Amino acid sequence: MEGMDVDLDPELMQKFSCLGTTDKDVLISEFQRLLGFQLNPAGCAFFLDMTNWNLQAAIGAYYDFESPNISVPSMSFVEDVTIGEGESIPPDTQFIKTWRIQNSGAEAWPPGVCLKYVGGDQFGHVNMVMVRSLEPQEIADVSVQMCSPSRAGMYQGQWRMCTATGLYYGDVIWVILSVEVGGLLGVTQQLSSFETEFNTQPHRKSSSDPYPLGSYSTVEEMKHAQNKLESSSVKMKCELGQ
Repeated sequence: MEGMDVDLDPELMQKFSCLGTTDKDVLISEFQRLLGFQLNPAGCAFFLDMTNWNLQAAIGAYYDFESPNISVPSMSFVEDVTIGEGESIPPDTQFIKTWRIQNSGAEAWPPGVCLKYVGGDQFGHVNMVMVRSLEPQEIADVSVQMCSPSRAGMYQGQWRMCTATGLYYGDVIWVILSVEVGGLLGVTQQLSSFETEFNTQPHRKSSSDPYPLGSYSTVEEMKHAQNKLESSSVKMKCELGQ
């Protein structure tokens, strides 16, 4: 297992470390949130009190105390499957971003892990997707439905794997997006989707089909259908005065 990897916003930590003792309930609540609610309010109060209600110091004390008992999964980023280097996309275009990741540890991931948006540009409303638990060294693709910004330019966002208890782990996964009016990625993905849908739909028989009237269980059924069609054709010609 890799070492404990805890990402804390420096501005957030500075803000809460400066709070006075009258803000104890707020400090306890924020301490719980940062730990993914793995510790009850009494436990949070214990570590905060031990560090004179300094949130940053309390977080450090907690992990110094608990790190030997916490098992954190491992994850390595393998490659970008879609939106690689040099690819661009038009403004206001739906697309699918796919990454290839690997469980680089010696143990299977716990159930309930997910990929979460953690910073930068989000590209749409999706901020989390569930990921199946991978076995050791297993590789899998993870996809998120996104939408490009309305203005041309370079954009980037960061995503991370997260356990059901709120612990982030593994490499930071990046979305680096070049938005250009002439970008082709969104169109390419849409055409690929149409092609896949077309190939999975049943096709009508061509004119060269020796049985253009369809499939029938007996020759009699086919002849009956053909006679019915011919009668309809004659009736139509009469009505048209031909």
